[in-house]
Amino acid sequence: MENSTASPKNEPILENKELNIWEALIPVFALIGMLAFNVFVFGDDALSGSNQFILLLGGAVAAIVGYFNKVKFDTMIDEVAGNIESTAGAILILLMVGALAGTWLISGIIPTMIYYGLQILNPTIFLAACVIICSVISLATGSSWTTSATVGIALIGIADALGISLGMTAGAILSGAYFGDKMSPLSDTTNLAPAMAGTDLFTHIRYMALTTVPTITITIIAFIIIGLNLDTSGTTDTTDILNSIDAAFNISPWLFVVPVLVIFLIVRKTSPLIALLIGTLLGAVAALIAQPDVVLAVSGMDELNFISGYKGIMNAITVDSAVETDSEALNDLFASSGMAGMLGTIWLILCAMVFGGIMEAIGALARISKALLNLFHTTFGLFASTVISCLALNVTASDQYLAIVVPGKMFAKAYKDKGLAPENLSRSLEDSGTVTSVLVPWNTCGAYHSGVLGVPVLSYAGYAFFNYLSPFMTLLFAAVGIKIKMLTEK
Repeated sequence: MENSTASPKNEPILENKELNIWEALIPVFALIGMLAFNVFVFGDDALSGSNQFILLLGGAVAAIVGYFNKVKFDTMIDEVAGNIESTAGAILILLMVGALAGTWLISGIIPTMIYYGLQILNPTIFLAACVIICSVISLATGSSWTTSATVGIALIGIADALGISLGMTAGAILSGAYFGDKMSPLSDTTNLAPAMAGTDLFTHIRYMALTTVPTITITIIAFIIIGLNLDTSGTTDTTDILNSIDAAFNISPWLFVVPVLVIFLIVRKTSPLIALLIGTLLGAVAALIAQPDVVLAVSGMDELNFISGYKGIMNAITVDSAVETDSEALNDLFASSGMAGMLGTIWLILCAMVFGGIMEAIGALARISKALLNLFHTTFGLFASTVISCLALNVTASDQYLAIVVPGKMFAKAYKDKGLAPENLSRSLEDSGTVTSVLVPWNTCGAYHSGVLGVPVLSYAGYAFFNYLSPFMTLLFAAVGIKIKMLTEK
């Protein structure tokens, strides 16, 4: 991932000898129980606010456990503050993604992507193509977040126009995006995992390819099979949709210059925040040049001048804006909420950081990881405990950095004592910590991608094949003993 937050690489893992494993698990069980009931009551609307409050209640349960185990309230608040501070970059990126989506809509960039995409991508190959396209973009940028915010949004639009399930499409997008995120040397998690385990970046990437390449291959094959069996009746004739797009916007391949430039900037290691800001401003310029009528309509004024142009651009960046067409389906698609549309996701992240911060402060995260480490004594058991620990931390700490850092620090010595090379640990951390973060609705990654793509986590989770097959693949290799590198080869 690449949300520009400061990773907790050098922060100490807080331990609490007063806390036993059952006390550490009380907040976890309480949170899962409350969230399950809340989702049962509210369904997809749970993320509109009630889940956020449930996370705060989970934090309150953790605080009570901490209080009875001699953890000061100030210590908990300090850890929460540190957690929230670490999400500042992610929050700013979310706001900039909302701004970029707004200007890229009214400038015709996203409609142009959809227009040409509809002519190239037919329903049969569409899902597999989503995986491949997003893999390439994410490999080049090292950024699953940027991939979602640029090509991901366009692919969701194409899927909507073709009548393909948005859950399937988001699953394909994220499968490709996280393959690239894992394998790219530009990705910060790909650098963080070997640093935690004690190996080097390219050794880690080569060793990780052993499990990652089979997983992405299975994923692509699965989407090819789904594509061959899709019911595409009534969705293959896109003439009316293309005509509607052409009537509403001035479509031009020159508009591709803006997204290509943004991707180039990120490949050149420009800060994602700077690249997204430049992309937003270039989108605004493109809107004024290519779509003056659209800018005027969004402004709500009668004549295009400096004031109405400014108002139209600022409306697109900050609040709800929509472009009317003669197609009802496109009217829903060509609508953006700007920066305001990201506030719900930001709210979710802040509440998740409260729960994760208190769990860290009371020593619960360290206690759970230690218990998992002591639970298994075989080589396979060590791999399994690493995977379970990463999954548990993605759920409880709501942050994939902690899901890599905490197990990485806790398990490094255990792998060495077993005579296992450190790349075994670094691969397990990425196969289970990085990729599964997007499957948890209140995790920063799940909240981000769901907010950007406009698809609930529970709708795409079942189709994010790469993301949930990765931990199974690393366990399969461990169980069968395939390519388990030892410190000293016999």
